[in-house]
Amino acid sequence: MVKVVRIAAHGGPEVLAIEERAVPPPGPGEVTIAQKAIGLNYIDVYFRTGLYPAPAMPFTPGNEAAGLVTALGPGVSGLRVGDRVAYVGQLGAYAAARNIAAAALVKIPAEISFEAAAAMMLKGLTAEYLLFRTFRVKKGHVVLVHAAAGGTGQILTQWARALGATVIGTVGSEEKAAIARAQGCHHVINYATENFVERVRAVTEGALCHVVYDGVGKATFPGSLDCLRKFGMFVSFGNASGAVEAFNLGLLAGKGSLYATRPTLFTHIADRRTYAAMARRLFAAVAAGTLAIPASNRFPLDQVAEAHRALEARLTTGSTILVP
Repeated sequence: MVKVVRIAAHGGPEVLAIEERAVPPPGPGEVTIAQKAIGLNYIDVYFRTGLYPAPAMPFTPGNEAAGLVTALGPGVSGLRVGDRVAYVGQLGAYAAARNIAAAALVKIPAEISFEAAAAMMLKGLTAEYLLFRTFRVKKGHVVLVHAAAGGTGQILTQWARALGATVIGTVGSEEKAAIARAQGCHHVINYATENFVERVRAVTEGALCHVVYDGVGKATFPGSLDCLRKFGMFVSFGNASGAVEAFNLGLLAGKGSLYATRPTLFTHIADRRTYAAMARRLFAAVAAGTLAIPASNRFPLDQVAEAHRALEARLTTGSTILVP
């Protein structure tokens, strides 16, 4: 029997219930993994509240984790018992052990810890597709990263700076401003006390940004559009403050023939070759020291409700890990 988090009805953190459940033998194409670290992400909140529909009720939330392979199902090749593995995009991560399709797993290099792997799969692979596949950031670009002290924001900031971009970050407190600067932001804006659009205009001397990466949503829209130069790209990839409501596409024309996109990680990793290539690039960047993965918050799995409360209250910085 292992600890598993279950949700029987949508709602607040109180709907996260801890149960003891048996893990059956893995089926064809599956493996059993003992999970050593589980990543907590805002998408978990969206599933909990019902913003994103679960395939069935009740369900186990969570989308990323890392651990050890403990059993192989029929037909599995390329993996062995004892392999260190990680995954993202497979609902059901909030558990001490689980069965999962072998094709969903990537092997973790020896130099990367379970906690780092669990902290980087969703956020790091999100940064990978944002920087290399959605808008390819190059030397000389000016990039605006909202929530720059968050888990994805810190990785985006480090990686964009390493690519030669000038990075402007927004945060919600002076404590988070210090974190964003330490991660490499050239300019930091506290949107709790400053108008971020006016500050972007000031620090860029009116030139504005090539791209805005916005995981905040409603609170930063449409201001994000006013931070873009002509032909700039608005990339919405999250809804931490609420979803961006329908808007008049004419705004994009009036503000300078802007581009707008709403990509998701899961579309990118649906192709196994793309998934593997993205993971290789991410792991290589971490191994080379280009990226430091900020797993700064840890909660026991049975304190998952407290972890969700801290995340939604924006009391966390960097990544949050649940430990079975």
